[in-house]
Amino acid sequence: MPAPPPPALGNAFSLYLDLTRFAAAVMVVLAHVEFFGLIAPHAWGPLPGMGREAVIVFFVLSGYVIAATVDGRQPSARDYALARLSRLYSVAMPVLLLALAGAFAVRALDGRGAESGYVLDQLYLYLPFHLLFLGQHWTLSETPPLLLPYWSLCYEAWYYLLFGLAWYLRGRRRLLLVGLALAFMGYKMWLLLPVWLAGAWLQRAYRAPWMRPWLARLGWLASLLLFAAWVGLGVEESLRAAGGAWWPFPALPLGSADRYLADWVLALLVLVNFACARDACFGALARIARPLRLLAGHTFTLYLSHSVVIGLWLAFYPHRRGATGDLLLLGATIAATTFALGALTEGRRDLYRAAFARLLAPGGSARPPTPAGGPGT
Repeated sequence: MPAPPPPALGNAFSLYLDLTRFAAAVMVVLAHVEFFGLIAPHAWGPLPGMGREAVIVFFVLSGYVIAATVDGRQPSARDYALARLSRLYSVAMPVLLLALAGAFAVRALDGRGAESGYVLDQLYLYLPFHLLFLGQHWTLSETPPLLLPYWSLCYEAWYYLLFGLAWYLRGRRRLLLVGLALAFMGYKMWLLLPVWLAGAWLQRAYRAPWMRPWLARLGWLASLLLFAAWVGLGVEESLRAAGGAWWPFPALPLGSADRYLADWVLALLVLVNFACARDACFGALARIARPLRLLAGHTFTLYLSHSVVIGLWLAFYPHRRGATGDLLLLGATIAATTFALGALTEGRRDLYRAAFARLLAPGGSARPPTPAGGPGT
């Protein structure tokens, strides 16, 4: 999950990105509602089938925002590391611990969860493994119990590291460490790296407006119509099949990168949408700035924790598939959990930043970190 946009992006576009982040998180939630069988397949039309598209939006947005953050404020390497570490772990660590506790509860009270038993029985191995976001390296395909969305954090965390190495290092040291990071990450992360870098490229290439507002609004609308055609014509399925057929290494399973061709094409569409939205001057969003900022401040928590809520819901509540009352109650539970957890995760990011500042302080003596210039960046 990308950090919320920094103020340097401009207020109207920053609000647009906040809206996009929240809408993408909701799409992922809807995708998992269908995936876990809480509603019948296609009962809500194509919307629950766009979870992958939402993740690609997150990747492009992440690359854009991270590039804007380092470009606008020129933070030191230490400040960059503090910002990224506190961003990730303020949410990932508490939600991961909650998921593991929930998995233990399911196994103890319900007797289910055998598929995750090896994780629970070897926490000494799998807790640091998941805290280091190693689940998608090379042929690995591991997600923590009850945390299906965690796979994307494994990409995100290592893209943060790769970008930091490329941005702050110079000469042979940069070539060596970037090369080592790429070699360690593996082919799945290579395949989706262009998606993340596309966002960073747009931020670097797009310094001045390219279009007049009226033309940008037409382009923005056209990008939405193209996305509707993408969904309606089933382009993703065709490209996914083609990518699998063209993959020349059958011994290397594609796993979470099996839609790489579709992801590349969709990333281009997202770039068009963002470029047009930036020039479109959507000033009307300022009228709802306060609720948008509130929702955006809980998006990461929503994205990660909803899977835990759904897993525990299915384990302990006699859900009636497709029942409106049950779905409304589940939605309220997800929302309440998100806001309650948000006070302990994204809302307490400063504590994580201070803790990492002490860890990264030379000689063990912490100095106050340079202010990031805004919440959540």
